[in-house]
Parts: sequence; structure tokens; C-alpha cells
Amino acid sequence: MSREPGCSRWLLFAACAHLVFLLPPLRARAFAVSVVSEGAEDETELPVLQNSEKSRTISKIGRELKGIVFVIQSQSNSFHSKRAEDLKRDILKQAVDLGKELPTVLLIHQIDKHEGAWTILPLMTDFSVTYGRNSSWIFFCEEDTRIQVIKLVETLRRFDKSKEWFLGKALYDEESTIIHHYAFAENPTVFKFPDFAAGWALSIPLVNKLAKKLKSEPLKSDFTIDLKHEIALYIWQKGEGPHLTPVPEFCTDDVNSYKVDHCATTFSNFLPLCGEPVNKEDVFVAVKTCRKFHGDRIPVVKQTWEREAALIEYYSDYADISIPTIDLGIPNTDRGHCGKTFAILERFLNRTSPRTPWLVVVDDDTLISIFRLRKLLSCYDPNEPVFLGERYGYGLGTGGYSYITGGGGMVFSRTAVQKLLASKCRCYSMDAPDDMVLGMCFSGLGIPITHSPLFHQARPMDYPKDYLSHQIPVSFHKHWNIDPVKVYFTWLAPNTEESSNGKKVGYNREDL
Repeated sequence: MSREPGCSRWLLFAACAHLVFLLPPLRARAFAVSVVSEGAEDETELPVLQNSEKSRTISKIGRELKGIVFVIQSQSNSFHSKRAEDLKRDILKQAVDLGKELPTVLLIHQIDKHEGAWTILPLMTDFSVTYGRNSSWIFFCEEDTRIQVIKLVETLRRFDKSKEWFLGKALYDEESTIIHHYAFAENPTVFKFPDFAAGWALSIPLVNKLAKKLKSEPLKSDFTIDLKHEIALYIWQKGEGPHLTPVPEFCTDDVNSYKVDHCATTFSNFLPLCGEPVNKEDVFVAVKTCRKFHGDRIPVVKQTWEREAALIEYYSDYADISIPTIDLGIPNTDRGHCGKTFAILERFLNRTSPRTPWLVVVDDDTLISIFRLRKLLSCYDPNEPVFLGERYGYGLGTGGYSYITGGGGMVFSRTAVQKLLASKCRCYSMDAPDDMVLGMCFSGLGIPITHSPLFHQARPMDYPKDYLSHQIPVSFHKHWNIDPVKVYFTWLAPNTEESSNGKKVGYNREDL
């Protein structure tokens, strides 16, 4: 960075001018603005402008803003839809302050003609037909993304809108992972994919190209597991399409952080809490296990998160009074556990207090924070049919259904269980995949699943560090090549330090 005396004086002048820009019109006699020509790389500060020039500049920003289609990756659950509506109102309010030109703001869950609208790619044809002529960008964001509209317009202005652009905050795998089917196994760091929390953008020429390709070549993948990675792979087209272009103004730092002065987007980095956490007695925990894992997996549960649960039962193919486990009379299978899971649902409905509104079903190698889950559940209405966890999809390009993947934990409201069992939808075989069958059942009932990125089907090291850095996770899954007790106390315990034999034990996430 330059240390010349003139540089510091110029930066001070620019900062002061920017402050004046933020003042109400009656107090601001003049201001400095940043104007960038399309396709340019560097911003150029123009001289102080008079009020008439200010009006023309704001009007230009308003016109450019109208060319941006905002797509909020929303959900129909009442908690999530309200958050998305709040974000929509904020975007439009900022737009009104810039003039009469308003952008289009879409909520994914309201585009109900597509079962797989949340996977984005099935919408490309509609985006192309509707916005392909009169718009410049499709900008995607999550319900907790916070956007500074002026800075976003200025950021996008750096890129030639007539060309194919795929913009975002870049994530990458430090090692190959099963989540991404061990893609780029020799060097996984070379492939970049967007962090949705920071927002990401496609130029209209790229949208039109993708729509044309999808029309001639339908989507081939059956499963949607990690959408951000799979979208980047599809756009890249084995080198024939664009790579993700990293944009430093797309940020996931908290809105109150000192780091965000340059950011066009920020992210609400917190665990949702909508009142007092639900009571311990309001959450019933069902652990699926089997005899061969009683000796190694169950002790991990007891050393870690069992103490957080007031109501917990272990369901197995063998009654072991030392744990204790309950034999549901269903043999263990090497494939899916549909029969066992539906037996658990029946037992929850018929053998527990009707005043217990929540059921959590986890595997014996799931690591979960019941403490954080109780906070999260304060945001959901148990009188609604809630089916919550990490969302996967099957066959969503051509119909299909969404489901909550079991390893990260499946959370049911009692109302959801009642509606499910009343429907008579059941396993097509005892060893069918329970999570996928549940997804089919709820889809048939018209009950959408509710996704939370805080539940994880894999281990912490299977995710980019920068992705986890803006999360307060609720769960992880699998004991492969890790110390699961260490993972729990590092990532999930109510405090990062836990007392062990009178000694404080602390772990560094960077070590995992």
C-alpha cells in the first residue's frame, strides 16, 4: 500500500465526501460519488458534484437497479417466509429512496410451479423468457443476506453486462470430500463455488445460455446434495463455461463488523432466537442404533450431548439394560432403516405425552447440540406441520421431491407426525431409505420440508472453513477418522470450554 503523504490526504478527503453523501439532502450541499464505466476494473473518484448532478447520478443508479432481478432463496414455513418478506421490503425501500425505478424482487417459495425451484437451475428457462431482454443481472441471496443496494449496483457496474458472468464469494474444498463425490481429487482447491450467504449473480447472457442448454439437454443428476457446488459445476460445463469470478464486495461478515465498509452484502451471523428457548421437556430425542454399535458409538453420545436432553430413548435390535436400549422388534438392516423410523414415529405419537411438541430422530453417530436446537425451535410454531433439517433433493429437475437427510438429524413437530401417520403413507420395504420415504410422504401431503444450513450430514472437515466460519452449527455426522468427542466440544458444546475431571479443556477449530 502506498505510503506517500498525498495518498493519506486523498483518502481522508474521499472518506469525508462519502460521509456527506449519506446526509439528508437539505444538509448536503455537495458530495463525491464513485462512477465506474461498464467493464472497467478500477473505480475513479470524480470531482465534487452539485445537487443537480447528484440527482442525475441517483437517477442513473435507479435505472441500473431496475435491471437487477433479486431472487431470495425463501421457504414457505411461516418463520422463513416472514424473514424473506422483510428482506424484500428492505430492498424495495432502498430502491424507493433512489427514485421511481423499482427492481423486481422474487421469493423462491412463491414460484410454486416447480417442485425443485430451490435448486435454481429448473427456473433458468423462465428467467430467460421473462427477463432475458430487459434486465442485466439475476442476483440470488438468502433470507439473512443483507444488501446495500447502491454498493451492489456499483459493484456489478464493474462487469460488462453484455458478457457471461458468474459472480460470488468463492469457497473451495481443502481436501476432496464425499459430499462433492470426490471431485477434483488431485487438487480440490482449484474449483471455486459460491457462498450463497454472501449473494451471487449471473449476467443475463449467461442465464440465456443456460436456459438454451437446459432446453436441449435436460438435467441428468438425480440427487441434489450441495446446491452451491452443483450449480458451479453445471455452469462450468467441464471448462466450456465460465468459472466463478470472486467478488470481494460480496461478504459474509456480520453487518456490525468493522470489516464491512467495502461490502455490498453482509450476513446476519447468529443462531436464530425468537423468544425463550423451548423447554428441555418439549424435545423428545430418539437415537437409532443397533447391537454392533452399542460398544463404540453409544459411549460417545453419553460423553457428549446426552446430558443436554431431558427426554431421550435409544432404539435398537437388542434390549441392553446397561444403556438402556429398546428393542422395537425390527431387525437391523444394512441399507435403509425405514421400518425402524416409522416404528419410532408411532411410538412417539402413542407412548409420549401429547404435551411434548417436538421429536428429534438422530443416528448413533450424529453429534448434535440440543442446547442450540432448543433456541432454534423457538422460531417455529409446533402447531404447524414442521419437518426440519438439512435438505436434499431427488429428481427435482423433472419433478421428484425434497427430503431431510437423516444423518444431520430430522426434527418433527407433533402435528407433522400426526398428519403423516394419518395419511397411511408407509415404507415400500422395511430397509428402504427412511429419509427419502419421509420426503415422498410429506411431498404427497403438500407439506414442504424446512431447510436449515445449521444441520450437517458430514464432518466439519468436509466443509470449507470459510463456509462454517459464519455458522453456529447444530449438528454434524459420522465418526470417520476423527475424534468425535473432540469435535463435539470444539463445535457444538454450549461453551467452547468444558470441564473434564476438574480441568478446562479447549480446542481450536483450526486443528480439526
